[in-house]
Amino acid sequence: MIKINYDVVGMIQTNCYLLEDEATGKRAVIDPGDHSDALIAEIDKRGGTLDYLLLTHGHYDHVIGAAELCDRYHPVVCAAEAEMELLRSGIYNRSSVHNIRINAFNVDRLLHDGDIIELGESEITFILTPGHTAGSGCYLVDDCIFSGDTIFCESIGRTDFETSSPRDMVKSVARIKAIEGDRAIYPGHGMFSTLDHERKYNPFMQ
Repeated sequence: MIKINYDVVGMIQTNCYLLEDEATGKRAVIDPGDHSDALIAEIDKRGGTLDYLLLTHGHYDHVIGAAELCDRYHPVVCAAEAEMELLRSGIYNRSSVHNIRINAFNVDRLLHDGDIIELGESEITFILTPGHTAGSGCYLVDDCIFSGDTIFCESIGRTDFETSSPRDMVKSVARIKAIEGDRAIYPGHGMFSTLDHERKYNPFMQ
């Protein structure tokens, strides 16, 4: 089972998640959108180790804090292979547009649809959900979906950026809607939700 902590970071209020496998204490951070004293304090309190850094996509507001965590804890950094062009381009990841510097970090594992990340005794499944960006993805673990900027509470991510695709977003939203049962949804920004709530109230799932 996974224990979840989070902090809201950066100028665009990104949800940054800390996951811990309760059986083994193995930890992962999803979307380090900026420096977070609270996040670092929580990791250090739990032993000062971080095993994975998982990116839902490469926009600057989801990766600014990655280099700091890599320097401090040396986690395995994971992102979709389809997102590498965006991660390398200041125009595509929007950092140059906002005159923001992203300190360099390496992606250690290139993810493809259906890949599984073993976090202790927990299995995290990556599903590719392009639309917001070409390599956007969601992480599924236990009864949770970490949806990045694909699904928000009663909304979806923008599709007017470089590498965005409205057509792909429609397919990705339909894929998430088709996941069996109900799950908690932890988005990249804003309020948490559930899959059943989104099926009922999200106009893009109708």
